[in-house]
Amino acid sequence: MRAPVRLEVAAEIGLGVVLALAIAYQATRLAASWGDGYWVPGACVGAVVAVLAVARRAARLWTAVAGLTVAGLAVLPAHLLHLPAEPGPATALGLAVLVGSAVRRLPAVRACAVAAAGAVVMTGGLLTGSGSPVPVQGGLIWLAALGGGLVPRWLAARRRAATERVRRAERRELARELHDVVAHHVTSIVLQAQAAQLVTAKHPDRTAASLAGIEAAGHEALAATRRVVGLMRESAPGVTGHRELAELVGRFDGHGRSARLRLTAEPDGWPAEVRSTVYRVVRESLTNVAKHAGHARVVTVGITQDEQAVTVVVEDDAPHANARPRRAGYGLIGMGERLDALGGTLTAGPGPGAGWIVRATVPAGERR
Repeated sequence: MRAPVRLEVAAEIGLGVVLALAIAYQATRLAASWGDGYWVPGACVGAVVAVLAVARRAARLWTAVAGLTVAGLAVLPAHLLHLPAEPGPATALGLAVLVGSAVRRLPAVRACAVAAAGAVVMTGGLLTGSGSPVPVQGGLIWLAALGGGLVPRWLAARRRAATERVRRAERRELARELHDVVAHHVTSIVLQAQAAQLVTAKHPDRTAASLAGIEAAGHEALAATRRVVGLMRESAPGVTGHRELAELVGRFDGHGRSARLRLTAEPDGWPAEVRSTVYRVVRESLTNVAKHAGHARVVTVGITQDEQAVTVVVEDDAPHANARPRRAGYGLIGMGERLDALGGTLTAGPGPGAGWIVRATVPAGERR
């Protein structure tokens, strides 16, 4: 069983234990204050809602609807039969889990419907509670559940919006770089076509060579054009090579860290978009090490090339126990967007024994 699955199972078991203890405590208090037998209806309603709360992940909407329905149907009979006010504390706690989960995860319309239904149930308890503090406690618990669902939902929406802004910005920057590549090839085609006209007039036997050059430049321009379609143009490109990569890694060396560059390729021969992408992957990876792995002592940047792709691997040796929690930040999201547009890949995750590994591949051979 994977670690996230184990954590989810442990969380649900813990929730079930908490709800069971709440039902037992409520029953004990009612038996002591109201007498024997009065605790049974509230315990039954609380148990049903508790089971639905533990099972909510299977169907958040329908478990919330079922829980609210059970709790709502118990309000009027409790009032008419002079039983303890409903929903009781245990039931309100289970409803809070259902409502909070639904508000956090469901689409906006359904989440609002569940929240409104919870407000109706709690209002019914207040109107029939005859001055009992129990419905007031339930209302406060409902408000806490509403906040517990809305705040994470709002934070997730902000993160999605920020992620989309990063992706759009990366597309625009890559589009400008690719636009310059296309412009370069088109200019070459125009110049060679003009030269071919002059050569043909004086040396007709050289026309074939001029046409071959124009054809080669046209193929290169078409390959770059395929990558620029659908992208927008905005920011300026950067052209980097072996010297810039060495300076980048060298700036990271020091302050208790050792940065090593293992370069078994020739960046100066790569297309401009490949050079800039490799540089930005290395820069973003080193920045993440500085932010999240203060205990790292050795950072290795490996860059290799075969007939089809350039591969970049950046890894550190920070102990997992001391490193800050890491996830795919906005910088890596932008790099992933750039690599997707170029037909490459990007992966990031913990190393087998320690540290964090970022691996990127950028097509640079016949695949391009």
